[in-house]
Amino acid sequence: MTLVNDYVHGYSAVEGTRLGDQAATLTELLHADTRFPPGSRVLEAGCGVGAQTVILAGNSPQADITSVDISDDSLAAARQRGDEAGLGNVEFRRANIFDLPFPDDHFDHIFVCFVLEHLSNPTEALAALARVLRPGGSITVIEGDHGSTYFHPDSEPACRAVQCLVDLQRQAGGDALIGRRLYPLLVRAGYRDVHVSPRMVYVDASRPALVDGFTRKTFTAMVEGVGEQAVGQEMMNEADWAAGIRDLYRTAEDDGTFCYTFFKAVGRG
Repeated sequence: MTLVNDYVHGYSAVEGTRLGDQAATLTELLHADTRFPPGSRVLEAGCGVGAQTVILAGNSPQADITSVDISDDSLAAARQRGDEAGLGNVEFRRANIFDLPFPDDHFDHIFVCFVLEHLSNPTEALAALARVLRPGGSITVIEGDHGSTYFHPDSEPACRAVQCLVDLQRQAGGDALIGRRLYPLLVRAGYRDVHVSPRMVYVDASRPALVDGFTRKTFTAMVEGVGEQAVGQEMMNEADWAAGIRDLYRTAEDDGTFCYTFFKAVGRG
């Protein structure tokens, strides 16, 4: 059985909070056009702490959603988050994407968000998911691409800090640049009618919710969270790392701007 790789960001309470901030900030951009019909069976593969689950279930309150993850700690957090949100249409289960405990053709729809980037074999994961998707059913996949990051004021230390995260994720077997690969990955795994739509986040001082929710609390917090690993592996020295993080936060000031692109793919089984 193939296992999911280590999660480069860790499983701390701080990371759980960051994931919640990210989901709340990006709800309209990433999820506004994702709704499933009443009575349909939906699999959320890799639900983590349930940050996306709450949005998914809220958008499709009459769908039957099964949310799975390999981490017991994440599932405990997801169940708590679901209870607090009053979710009545979600079942949380521990399961490995590569060895799902469901019969063939069991689900009408599959939803995967920020999961493939952490796998060394995403094509195999997509093929494993295809087994439990009924013919003609849909799969929705959302991923980011750290190579799409650019900002003002520009900063070499900040760019190097972002690259450290890309390199650390690669070391863990993942791919922080996977967004640009979604179309060929889904086609290679056998899905049909694949369509990919880029979702760009552009932030400046006229969008204060995004300045705080995305630039500060989502992206910069994500990069800052791998500082101990980056400095410990001598990818950057401590002073340069601190300068890089400071410069990323600097882009959230009144004269700063920040851009990042997510990719959302939809295909058919």
